[in-house]
Amino acid sequence: MKQNKVYTYGKHALAEALAYAPRAVLKVFADPKELDKDLRALVARAGVTVAPLASGVARADMKSGAAHQGIVGQISLFNLLVPYSKFVENLQPTPATSLVLLAGLEDPHNVGTIIRSAAGFGATAVLIPEKNQAPVTSTVLKVSAGMAFRIPLVTVSDIEQTLVDLKKRGVKVYGLAGEGKSSITEAPFAEPALFVLGNEGAGLSNQVRKLCDTTLSVPMHPRCESLNVAASAAATLYEWSTKHPEALAK
Repeated sequence: MKQNKVYTYGKHALAEALAYAPRAVLKVFADPKELDKDLRALVARAGVTVAPLASGVARADMKSGAAHQGIVGQISLFNLLVPYSKFVENLQPTPATSLVLLAGLEDPHNVGTIIRSAAGFGATAVLIPEKNQAPVTSTVLKVSAGMAFRIPLVTVSDIEQTLVDLKKRGVKVYGLAGEGKSSITEAPFAEPALFVLGNEGAGLSNQVRKLCDTTLSVPMHPRCESLNVAASAAATLYEWSTKHPEALAK
């Protein structure tokens, strides 16, 4: 059964959610003494119900051992995630547009880290397939350090159709691969960009690879065979941001 609700733990994460994605916050479970003035103001502005922490922590799906600092937020994935069809309605790609597409990642820690890097380096959105891909979970929210509430997370029903559609819109598709045809330092990134990240072990599927305009690799010392997918994403997005400093100024 598809999960519709996840949880975010701690004051910082809840503050990020209330400030940047208030519609996604369904309820707050809190120890009253941990709700400071600023957090109370955010809760009031969002019109979110506050319940005793014990009633939330007791739930089986929240017994994760997460450090919650007396604050737990219940998050609606329906209100947090944006369907691709809705996202592209307002998408007007420019050279400063960069999108990240996750294509078969299994580790939620990698998903959360990539979301954080995408937000930090000025990416426009992170595209997340609905199938054969680690979904957005409480772990993903935690690892993203609140950035999952600051950058659009877009749900994709069909990766190949999405790639074809974005290419028609003038977006250049780069597949990240250890044996990439060129280095990230050589790419001019003069056009709207989509970076496709494949499975941690198998990499990009053949179908996805065929739809990429080119493949990129991260230059490294020969003693290291490859980087973790999240590290590769961070290096690539950083390199892209050096060509588009305006993306870091928004």
